[in-house]
Amino acid sequence: MSAAGRRHPYVGPAELLTAARPGTEGRVVRSAEDLNTWLTGREKAELAEPFTFVVGLDGLLRLAPRRSEHVACAGGADVLGAGEMGFGRAGGAWAVIEVSNQSTGYCPHLDSWDAVAHALDLAGVGRPAGFTHAVVFRRCEQCREISIVREGDFVCVFCGSDLPGEWNVAA
Repeated sequence: MSAAGRRHPYVGPAELLTAARPGTEGRVVRSAEDLNTWLTGREKAELAEPFTFVVGLDGLLRLAPRRSEHVACAGGADVLGAGEMGFGRAGGAWAVIEVSNQSTGYCPHLDSWDAVAHALDLAGVGRPAGFTHAVVFRRCEQCREISIVREGDFVCVFCGSDLPGEWNVAA
């Protein structure tokens, strides 16, 4: 199966990429039952925090505990989406109640929501209409560092240069 969407390569620290191994990816969620099985038995404290997620190039959602690295959850591969996802019970089933594109390893574009929504719909998991917390990432053209744009202020936190208006992290 293939999925459409912007491909996000890993842009984080090299040592985390070299530690990621194919075959050790996060838990693939193909159905609401897969999600239920994975979440059942988790401690209440763990369920209170969002989990690490990626959407693989196959369009499938993968989950890992919150403090897991996104690149490990992806097995070192490129992704269509990445971030953090929290769950709650709705109508007797698990549903996504919060979701972000917060991943400093992949710095996904806001349009990665389409891949996230598709993966959740494919699995039959309830979801919000969009990211509940959207993060805007940009690479500084002067110092090449990646910044998070806060409150619409497109200024590099590392060198003070203006950041581009368009997503350029993978460039």
